[in-house]
Amino acid sequence: MGPRYLRSTSRLSFLFLISIQCLLLMYPGNTQGRRENLVYFPNTPYELNIYKIYGKQPGKTLMLIGGIQGNEPGGFLSADLYADMSLSKGNLIVVPRANFYSILLNQRGSHGDMNRKFADRPERVSMDDRIVSILKELIAESDYLLNLHDGSGYYYPKHISRWRNPRAFGQSIIADSENYTISGKNKVLRLKDMAETVIREMNQEITNDLHKFRFNNTRTNKPDSIHREQLKSATYYALTKHHIPAFGIETSKFLPSIDVKVRYHNLAINAFMKLFGIIPEQPGLFLDPPELKYLIVSINGQIPIVIKNRQTLNIMAGDTINIAHVEANYDRGLSVDILGYGSLNDFRKDFSIYKDTSLIIRKDNKVFAQMPIRMSKKKTASLRSRNKEIVSHFVIEINTKKQLLKNGETLDIVRGDLLKIIDIFPERLAEQQNVCVNFKGFVGNWKNNTGEDRGYLIDTGRDLLARYSLHGQRKLYKIVVSQGKETLGKMLVRITEPS
Repeated sequence: MGPRYLRSTSRLSFLFLISIQCLLLMYPGNTQGRRENLVYFPNTPYELNIYKIYGKQPGKTLMLIGGIQGNEPGGFLSADLYADMSLSKGNLIVVPRANFYSILLNQRGSHGDMNRKFADRPERVSMDDRIVSILKELIAESDYLLNLHDGSGYYYPKHISRWRNPRAFGQSIIADSENYTISGKNKVLRLKDMAETVIREMNQEITNDLHKFRFNNTRTNKPDSIHREQLKSATYYALTKHHIPAFGIETSKFLPSIDVKVRYHNLAINAFMKLFGIIPEQPGLFLDPPELKYLIVSINGQIPIVIKNRQTLNIMAGDTINIAHVEANYDRGLSVDILGYGSLNDFRKDFSIYKDTSLIIRKDNKVFAQMPIRMSKKKTASLRSRNKEIVSHFVIEINTKKQLLKNGETLDIVRGDLLKIIDIFPERLAEQQNVCVNFKGFVGNWKNNTGEDRGYLIDTGRDLLARYSLHGQRKLYKIVVSQGKETLGKMLVRITEPS
């Protein structure tokens, strides 16, 4: 796996330099009021997205790290909410998913705990080490650090029970000491005072006494500390190497829902931003324009077809159309309108069309895509009736990115990519009994191998059986849709070796 990702990193400095040069041309000597999105290791399971948000007025920079431990969703889902924020004053550096690989697997650390690698100088540099190196560079640009976690139990200064005691982390704000004196400077970072100011503000919004936050001083560098492992953490590195206030925010893994965890993280982040003079601008001014990827349209109840923005849909007068699916960069606020028919939203409804018209797509009240509908004198091949319904498209996820592939198409990937069969179209075919979607050469359940492989995460580097590949060469594999003994569709997966 290593060489494959070396290929990604070899392009990184070039792409980074190009992006920086473009930014300098666009904003010479001025970063105020804009945002950057830097992407490291793109299109891999280690993809690292970094968002730099600059306020309209200069100020301090706060860094947020989420998902450094992959099974703590409260942290990375909360950090996600700040990636699109706009600021009136001050700056944010947001890393929502520091350990994306472990998040995909819902594991704390697939290659060891990433939050214990900030003091390491490994002989062999792993992907975790590369990511930590990038995080260190970002910490050096910051004035403050918040590392967002979900912790076990409920922290309490005295031992109350197995899950409520000084060794628990949940519902606490953590610092490595109460006060930190910067060597050689007449400056003391009063971490406890900062944390308790935030806690007082947070706890006013928390009614459940068990959920109220407390300050947790791990006394990391003391010989008798019960948390000496924190010597290798991001907060200890930021405090001792760059002399900036650094805190861990820990919501409890025992909280009743993910919504509650995210809310408590947000309370903490917002209170720290207020303390540090980082002022958000409401509402945010940076919104991506809506963009249509494709529509899936069924005509006369036949096999759905895919049409793209401004592509003409040719039908016969009297044909019935149904817009079955809209794929766009937004999931909410979308509507489909067939002009002259139905209402403002004609999504997933049958309409018989007798004259030329247009189909428009809106996001809220903004039209962002349009397709002409034209009456044709001849039936197109795609609308011919068939005795047996067959697959029109496959929806395949590669490293969390969805792709739509036609029946019979070939998907090209690199060995080690993570693949998941999401669905097939038409939807009514996917829902029929005895329809099986089988990746030939993969077994999802060895105890009960039914051949149905939708929904399984397939590691193409280790999960495939070579003898089921075409010609036994481990390069081409088939995905076959069948109902009983009849084949309804198939596609190929072509795997190249990492370079």
